[in-house]
Amino acid sequence: MPRSRPRPAPTNGSRTSRSHARSATPSSVPPARVQRRNATFQHWQTLLTNRTKRHRAGEMLVQGVRPITLAIQHGHRVRTLLVDEREHLSTWARDLVSAPPAPVVQVAPELMAELGERTDGPPELLAIVEIPRHNLVNLSREAGPVLVFDRPSSPGNLGSLARSADALGAAALVISGHSADPWDPAAVRASTGSVFSVPIVQVDGPDAVLDWARPQHGAAPALRVIGTDEHGDVLLPDAPLRNPAVVVIGNETRGMSARWRDACDLIASIPMGGSASSLNAAAAGTVVLYEALRQRRDA
Repeated sequence: MPRSRPRPAPTNGSRTSRSHARSATPSSVPPARVQRRNATFQHWQTLLTNRTKRHRAGEMLVQGVRPITLAIQHGHRVRTLLVDEREHLSTWARDLVSAPPAPVVQVAPELMAELGERTDGPPELLAIVEIPRHNLVNLSREAGPVLVFDRPSSPGNLGSLARSADALGAAALVISGHSADPWDPAAVRASTGSVFSVPIVQVDGPDAVLDWARPQHGAAPALRVIGTDEHGDVLLPDAPLRNPAVVVIGNETRGMSARWRDACDLIASIPMGGSASSLNAAAAGTVVLYEALRQRRDA
């Protein structure tokens, strides 16, 4: 099965064409500078630690070469590029600064180190990126499985599952119910930037997903909803994952909610040996996605 797959466009203009995303502030214009903990710096700090303010502003602070690169490659809007004051930048950083996707701000090294959450010195670059917005309406019903993570509590698990969803061909990652924030820096780091590659949709609970998966009036075939639990109806290799489906991974400690369990057409369990009774939620989701990919490739 080909690795590539179509990606839906967001609904609020958070993505732009790649050419537009890299339309630069001319490199001849001297960058602005932030040398102290002023209001601008304090706002950037809140993007790291305050979920409410992050979503109210509609932007996040992105750390790391790969996350920044993928955000730009996938057309997400960069609002500001923060650059360290060091004299010599890497080729990657120099190329970005020479044709920046957004206004460039030079930041004092000690402030960059704080924003980069680093103890080994300041990062070369950081990016303020607009939070992507996706919804169920724009998702493909003909691509790989739509993976639902029910009430995840750990940003690290959420980011790790986004990475697996990207690598193993999921059409989207849906986050259901009260959960960790996929745009938390810990989630973005754990995903190594895959949160920018795979559509992420947040919903209050099963109803919205079920309405999308089971359209009324015969508009399209319903998608099978397959849950996961150590006490499943069938073993995972026997679960029908060859065709597009909605696959549900439960909360790290409590598993699927009763509402999701009732909504499932069947529940699959992962064959296991040893003394462990279950897998970490992100690991379990990865195993299920791999099985779905194996079945599609063997079809």
